Amino acid sequence: MYRGGKMADHLPSGLLEACVVVGASGDKLKDSLQQGNTTTDIFSLDPEVLQVHVPPFVTKENADESGVPRTFSRVQCRRSFIKKKERPVVAPSGPGGAGSSEGATVTEDVSVPKDIDLMALPQLCFPGGLQVTNEPKEERFHFLVFTDVFGNQTHGVVVQCCRPFQEGSVFYQNGHWSSTRTTKLYTAYAICVISKHPYYNALKDCLSCLLVQLRTCRLSEERVKEFAAKLSLVPIPPPGQLHVVFNLRPLMIILPSREDKEHPAVDLDLHLPFLCFRSKQILQIITGILMEQRVVFFSADWARLTLVAECFMLYIHPLHWQHPYVPILSAQMLDFVMAPTAFLMGCHLNHFEEVAAETDDLILINIDDGTVSSSCSETVDLPDVPFASAECFTKRRKGLQLQYDLEVCHQGAGTDVNEMRMLRRQWQQNLNWEIQKVTLELIVNMFRDVSGHLNYEHRVFNSEEFLKTRELADQPFYKKVLETHIFHSFLKDRLNRKMDAFTRMEVNTRSETQKMKAMTDNPRRPTMQEMARKYSSDPENRLNKRLGMSLPNLGEDRPFLFAVSLFVFFHTAFKIPPKPVKIFKLPEFPPPMVHHHVQNYYGELIILLGKAIFCVPPENSTLLARYFYLRGFMNTLCSKRLDALSDFQNLYKTDIEIFPTDLVKALVDSLQKDERSQADRRPELKRLIFKVKTDNEMVLVQADDHVKKFQLPKTHMLQEDFVKRIQESGIVKDVATIHRLFEALTVGQQKQIDPEVFRVFYTFWKETEVEAQDVHLPAEVIEHLDNNECVYKLSCSVKTNQGVGKIAMTQKRLFLLTDGRPGFIEITKFRDIKEVKISFAPFLLLRIPSLKIKCSLRKEVFEANLKSACDLWNLMVREMWAGRTMADDHKDPQYMQQALTNVLLMDAVVGCLQTQKAVFAASKLAYFDRVKHEVPMMVPKTTSETLKHKINPSLDLPAPQTVHVLHYTPGQLSYSEVDGDGNPKLWCALSGGRVVVFDAASWSMQQNCIQVGSSQLNCMLGLDQDQVWIGSQDSIIYIIDTRSMSCNKQLTEHRHEVMDFALEESDKMSQTYSCSADGTVILWDLSTLKVKKQFQLTFIVTLTSTVYFFQRGQLWTSCSDSDELCLWHCKDLTKPFLRVQLQNCTGVNCMIKVKNQIWVGCSGPSPDQCRRSGKIYIVDTESHSVEKELMAHTDSVQALCSAEGRYVLSGSACQDGKIAIWKVE
Repeated sequence: MYRGGKMADHLPSGLLEACVVVGASGDKLKDSLQQGNTTTDIFSLDPEVLQVHVPPFVTKENADESGVPRTFSRVQCRRSFIKKKERPVVAPSGPGGAGSSEGATVTEDVSVPKDIDLMALPQLCFPGGLQVTNEPKEERFHFLVFTDVFGNQTHGVVVQCCRPFQEGSVFYQNGHWSSTRTTKLYTAYAICVISKHPYYNALKDCLSCLLVQLRTCRLSEERVKEFAAKLSLVPIPPPGQLHVVFNLRPLMIILPSREDKEHPAVDLDLHLPFLCFRSKQILQIITGILMEQRVVFFSADWARLTLVAECFMLYIHPLHWQHPYVPILSAQMLDFVMAPTAFLMGCHLNHFEEVAAETDDLILINIDDGTVSSSCSETVDLPDVPFASAECFTKRRKGLQLQYDLEVCHQGAGTDVNEMRMLRRQWQQNLNWEIQKVTLELIVNMFRDVSGHLNYEHRVFNSEEFLKTRELADQPFYKKVLETHIFHSFLKDRLNRKMDAFTRMEVNTRSETQKMKAMTDNPRRPTMQEMARKYSSDPENRLNKRLGMSLPNLGEDRPFLFAVSLFVFFHTAFKIPPKPVKIFKLPEFPPPMVHHHVQNYYGELIILLGKAIFCVPPENSTLLARYFYLRGFMNTLCSKRLDALSDFQNLYKTDIEIFPTDLVKALVDSLQKDERSQADRRPELKRLIFKVKTDNEMVLVQADDHVKKFQLPKTHMLQEDFVKRIQESGIVKDVATIHRLFEALTVGQQKQIDPEVFRVFYTFWKETEVEAQDVHLPAEVIEHLDNNECVYKLSCSVKTNQGVGKIAMTQKRLFLLTDGRPGFIEITKFRDIKEVKISFAPFLLLRIPSLKIKCSLRKEVFEANLKSACDLWNLMVREMWAGRTMADDHKDPQYMQQALTNVLLMDAVVGCLQTQKAVFAASKLAYFDRVKHEVPMMVPKTTSETLKHKINPSLDLPAPQTVHVLHYTPGQLSYSEVDGDGNPKLWCALSGGRVVVFDAASWSMQQNCIQVGSSQLNCMLGLDQDQVWIGSQDSIIYIIDTRSMSCNKQLTEHRHEVMDFALEESDKMSQTYSCSADGTVILWDLSTLKVKKQFQLTFIVTLTSTVYFFQRGQLWTSCSDSDELCLWHCKDLTKPFLRVQLQNCTGVNCMIKVKNQIWVGCSGPSPDQCRRSGKIYIVDTESHSVEKELMAHTDSVQALCSAEGRYVLSGSACQDGKIAIWKVE
């Protein structure tokens, strides 16, 4: 086995990075004795590095020609630097690891990985100093973390051992040590095992096994080498649920895997801080870390320092500490706490007073006493964690069972040590899982609303507006946290739409209100329910402010039913057990560490992995992927490059998330000519190599990773720049609306926006939002309104024919808030308005305008004397009326949401301009009122009766996108408490490989972006409710896991764009076909995702859509430039036997069969003949006649799908970009 060159740079590191022995050299011990230091019981020495052992320990070059194996080698073929160490030629190591100084001094190459600093290591192995004593001390462990300048961490576990040595004349004779005196002194040495992975418990167990051997024999360099060499053979399990176990005797050692690529391995007891601190102190420490304070931990036990610090690093995940991190400072390193920057360090408790006196503004954490203080006072001057988040965390903590003895008090005494350790580990693993969910919930509750203040297109975070939405008492916390590097990195991940643990929990725990808010683009206003809770005297209402789950609600006027609070929901969610874990046992380590034995060991390991792969059922692809990864890694170590590539190729079909891209590239580059020839004869390897080469040739585009804070412009803006600035501000995203706003603000002047005008407009808009937050409606008024209603506009006190009061406008109605004793008088709902006009009443020489609103439900006309605001209110009411009418006619609630945005923009324009032309300028924003009068959009009766609802998949985007594919996956309509995946879903493919997922029970958006490649997506197919297959123009079939909502599998057998899927179902089996543009048809084995059969169509006709009826032997076809459907007999394809004419159709884009109907999605001329419109024709399969013609969209219909035969969903091109839901009769 040869681990060198370029390949080694890409090999995942094994368990062992280095093993170092530190202690006092024999020379120093002898000098100390000769100088008479034994006058005291204890004296100190400077520790130094005695031994360094690094992999690889055996290579092909290790054997002598004579056949006598050289067991170990210090040859370092991996990336490293060489330290020159002056070392005398000595006799074998003495009892203390020392040797005689006899002989000449030579220079020996000590090869050390570049991340390990041997200069500082001795101090860290003996942070309290190295003493010589006349009494032995017990063995003690502690833990280290090394961080380089790039933030990469290396972890160490240290054991300090005490060994006797003789005082007086010490000499070496006949293979053993002798002394002229019998008085014993004791000195310590330390063994430090260093790893790239934080396996604290596992490495501690490994050292414990080594100590068992060392207790019966002297410290031998060869014995330590053999120990290190064994650890170097241990592979690290890939992320997932496969743990690795190996026998080091007398203990079985387990290496737990990481939960995912972004999460570190957890191999420590996460409940330790819960045993040391109360909830208040834990939250204070987390606050200090999130605010990037200078934090120092103290303990009389060195081991606690690192373990507790590491626990807090895991508590804040997925946020990451990005400053100096030294959990253990030796006595010589105390000046580190003088650093002016943020840091997290640990010191011995003996230095508490010294450190506290040296520097101000330190957060001092006494682990042993469970106290948190500052260097200035006994208290900590830090803002409190947000109230709701803190209360939830405190409740969660009380529900944790932290005492293992209470769990096993009913069990008998165990006799098998390894069995007892396994039970304890399982308990700890479950507890760690619960603690991680509790702390993750804390982070999610703190920052759940951040995404609502992000502009993804321009990568802007509007921190000021986010702060304004926080409770007043919580704002000091957020003001500090928002300025930190930790939060800045967190923002980058959010803007990159990273699907990490935070995102998954945030999405899965959204309340129904939060889901519905995500579907609207309205400015933020408090709902009636939020208002009622805000002013309620019940403290529980404040705690439950972030609303709980509600039942699905499609009807606009039905109030939400909030049945379950947020905390009840989380309580049920936290009953989810951790995912089942599979254990893979490594073979026994080879006794002599020579090359051929190591090769046999790897060969046996590869065989065991092969057997494991054979035994795993194909549907358990996640576990299969882990076995393939490990076998690929082992084949790489054995230079079996083709076998390794084959294993890694299998990750495409099992779990591409763990695909080692860099290692595969290195493997491909290292292939020999004969290997390359063999690979070319294996289609799967040929495809993989081609893909690797293609990816290497692609120009890498630097990812945009910046984050901007919103700032007001300082220069004049043309329309394009104005659009960008408005989007960054978070006022509105829609480009067409911003263009109308630009026209309004530039009426009668040059077509550019002055920065002062922008500032005034922005200020007025935000002040209006703030004023709306302060609106306080009495309970008697709130009870007349729906829970989800918000007050968007409130007039001054005016005189009306219903009395004196303020006119209030919500998204549904107008009502009068009467003066004096506040009362509620409904003026009208917008859908009930019959007429709105301004009338003038003479008063002396003046004509006083008043607004008159006629309602269809009342005879009396409402009249209000709004004075100078009359024109503006007239514009606003008419726009809301028009928007409501269009929303009802088209069953599209977004019309109403857009009308509301237009109205608020009108108000801001008038408030900004303050001129006589202000109302005229605002009228430029009256889009729906103008459309209503200029181009009456009457919806045909047939369309209105068939249309159920409309949704907008491009809501989060600045402009509508084409809906290329729609697919419905059935489910259970009842809410699933287990994982929330019980509801049916609608999958929608937009441009650029973007997939949006809707909950089809409530039509709320569940996932706003699953990125599937970057090419256009052509087709979808749902399988077994666990997978959705997506065919792309880039020739790849992407497979989405419907539970994790991640694309973790790819099928790469097609060479051209994938056009369609077909599912053949029978009583015995189901088969899936896929076809590509070159005529290739592939039959897939669904369990293994392997090709069962492949054939090529020799005669290909490009058709837009085809429908085949097996029972009738009929084929229905059409194409994008045709206005007719062609029906063929499958036994006679010479010509169609029937043609069905589609009137006013300019082309067919898609069609599906639903029951005894064919639904055909087409393009057609719009009523104004200026652009295309979308039409759907419903054709009866019996009579072959068109039953219905539906005016579906304002652009061509591009996609159709059926929802269990009850509904049909249609998606349109980018001029419309909507999804319509139709009833099937």
